Parts: sequence; C-alpha cells; structure tokens
Amino acid sequence: MNKTDFSTFISPFTWRYGSEEMRIIFSEEHKYKIWRKIWVALAKAQHMAGLVTRQELNDLEKNQDKIDINKILEIEKETKHDVVAAIKEFAQLAKIGGGKIHLGATSMDVVDNTDTIRMKEALEIVEKKLVSLLKKFSQKIEKYADVPCLGFTHLQPAEPTTVGYRFAFYAQDLLLDFEYLQFLKTIIKGKGLKGAVGTAASYDALLKNNKINAEKLEKIVMEKLGIYPLLITSQVSTRKLDYFVLNAISSIASSLSKFSSDLRILQSPMYGEWSEPFGKKQVGSSAMPFKKNPINCEKICSLARMVDKLPQVALENATLSYLERTLDDSANRRIIIPEAFLALDEILDTADKIISEMHINTERIARNLQQFAPFVATEGILMESVKKGADRQIMHEILREISLSAWKEIQEGKPNRMKELLAENKMIQKYLSKEKIKKILNVSSHVGNASKRALKLIKIIINL
Repeated sequence: MNKTDFSTFISPFTWRYGSEEMRIIFSEEHKYKIWRKIWVALAKAQHMAGLVTRQELNDLEKNQDKIDINKILEIEKETKHDVVAAIKEFAQLAKIGGGKIHLGATSMDVVDNTDTIRMKEALEIVEKKLVSLLKKFSQKIEKYADVPCLGFTHLQPAEPTTVGYRFAFYAQDLLLDFEYLQFLKTIIKGKGLKGAVGTAASYDALLKNNKINAEKLEKIVMEKLGIYPLLITSQVSTRKLDYFVLNAISSIASSLSKFSSDLRILQSPMYGEWSEPFGKKQVGSSAMPFKKNPINCEKICSLARMVDKLPQVALENATLSYLERTLDDSANRRIIIPEAFLALDEILDTADKIISEMHINTERIARNLQQFAPFVATEGILMESVKKGADRQIMHEILREISLSAWKEIQEGKPNRMKELLAENKMIQKYLSKEKIKKILNVSSHVGNASKRALKLIKIIINL
C-alpha cells in the first residue's frame, strides 16, 4: 500500500492482516458513501411525500459521490460531532438540496443502519471464504478417510483413528459455524428510521396528514438500502446484534485455532505427522538456521485469542447502555467490529493456504501407529479376555503393569517389547491364544465406522 504513512502509528490491520476487500468495507470512505446513500434514499422517500422538491433531490443526487473526508474532519474539530460534520460538508456542496439533508433523522438512523450494512457485507465475505475452506477440508477428508493413524488423548497415545476422520472433526465444527451464520442472516436488521429515542415522533410530525406515514417512509428507505428494520429500537439498534455477530466470528476463529493448535503439535519432531507449508526461501529463526516453525498456525492462534475477547465488550455494550442510550459503546465499536472481521479474514485466508499446501507425512504416521499399537491393543485384549471368563479388574491390573514396564523400557531407548510381554503372560494365555493376541495387536483396522461417517460429512459440505 503505497499511500500508507509509516511515520506514525497505524494498525496492523491497515496493511499486514486482512484482505483489501475487507478493509474497503470498513474504510472511512465506504462509511461516508453509505451515509450519503442513506441521506439520498431518505430524500427520495421524502420527495414522494412532497417534503423534498425534485430540484433539491436532483442536487443531492448530483453531489452524492463528491466526498471530502479531510473537510469533514476539519469541521468535526469544531462541531465535536462526526455526523453533523458530514452533513455540513455535504450541504456545502449541495447548495440547493443541502437544507433538506437528514430531515427528521437522528444520527443513529444513519450510523446504525450503516453499521448493519457493513456487517452484512463483511459476513458475505466470511461466508464465501468459509464455504471455500470447508470444501478444501472435504478434499482432505476424502483423500485420507481410510488412512489409519494413532489417536491421542491427553496428548498420550490412544486408540487409532483415521487422518480423514481427524480432518472431519475440524470440518464439522466449521459446518456448525456456517449454520450459525445462516441463522444470523435471518436476524440481522438495521435500526430503520425511528428518530431520537426510537418512537419515530419526528417522522410522524413531518408526515402528519400525508399519504405516506412514518412506517411507509421507513419501508421505502430500507428497501433501497437492502436491509430490514427492527420493530423496536431505542435511539440505537439493540447491541445484542453486535454480540451475536462477534460470537459467530469468535466461534469460527476458535474452530480454526483448534485446527492450528493441533497442527502445531503434530508438526513437532516428536510427532512429525503433519506440517504447514514452508517456502524455499522462508527463514525459521534468525539464530537457528534449521528451524521450521509453524508461524502461520501460530498467527491464527494469536489472532483468535484476541478475537475471543471481543464478544465480552459487545455484551457489556448491550448490558450497560442505560435507558434509551448512552455513548459509552461508540468508541469501542469503532475498533471491535472492524478488527474482529479483519482478524477473522486473515485467519480464514491463512487457514486456506495451510489446508491447501500442508504436508501429511504418511510414513511417519504409520511408524507412530506401529510403535504404539501394542499399547492401544490392551483394550481389545481386556474385552476379549473378559468375554472368555476373565475378571475385568484383575486383567486391567495385569495389562497396566505390562504397559508400564514396556513404556519404561521405551523411555530408556530400548525397543518396544509390549508384544512379547503380552504373548508371554500366563494369565492372558489362559484366555487368549497367541494367534488371537497377534490379531488384536493389528490395530490398523480398529477404527470402527470413522471412515464411513467422515465420508458422509463430505456429502453435506458438497451441497453448501
């Protein structure tokens, strides 16, 4: 971005994080364009009601796109009111129609409807990227649905699962996030045109004995803006909607942070099963040339941690807005809403790159499974021996002692002797033959119906 002034503080979201299309939505220029769109839409409806002449309306339309933001900011230094400053700047250009700008409106008739429009626009980008990401997850699910791998509980070796099923776990969380977005689309509404405390008294007064009443005026304007109005508002829209939107953003960020955290674990040398893409000229460390750090996954986790805290601010805005409104939500909303969307935008783009180019080390996956499979087989031996008449508690203790003995030797750098210890144990032999034990030790097929269910998830994703 050539116009960025790096001699003063700028937000990382100005240039480092987030896409240009998302930045444009939350730009000052786009905001003022929507304000002008609302004022002109209001003037059009008031022209229909006979309150604005054709000449006045034409003048407003002619000057609608001529916006001098620096001039607005100069005026705001005097007025200490951003909306009034923008009205004055518009009126200075529209000499004929300027006197009718904002007729009957209060500031939040403009600001809140603008915020709703921008959030809807931003959610469309989020939804598009989320669907794209889900489809890339589905490709991984399909490719690795039948590839067995070691499962881990408490970060310790557990029963096997499949690589595809593990991908399906992350995809299902994202699918739930997608369904939450569909719900949000049904409830996100603007303030509409309801005046100073939400009663629409100013519009009622303007339109007294007019063929167009306040409700009809609101309907006309909101249809032009492409959003539905809330039935009930105070001076502002309910801040619950901010909370719901930020919760949805936080939820998607959380899903991808979980995926990224797991990938960071699986990329560590002790696991070595997955790794994020690493460029040919990429540097892992300024001090340690050998390093291949999972910096993209760490970035996702870092941004998600920040996003996770923002819904609480939005909830307090809703809770602590006394009576018809207080202004203590305004300053933080300028920050938390754009930054939540821009952070999620960066998370989605980064996750897309990771899932597209990540490396799955199938050899290491197989080796880890083989190394720890005998421990995993103990549950199968326990169940089979009890079915043959063994006491479950006694067998559990025997298997526990064998496991700890074998584990101790592994920790000392010796080979895993679990198979031999199981086959040699007299109590186990009393109930299971060596052939049966050998069969149970082959845990690669002990993945239940995981593959089948993972593939079912793909069918749902394909239809999004």
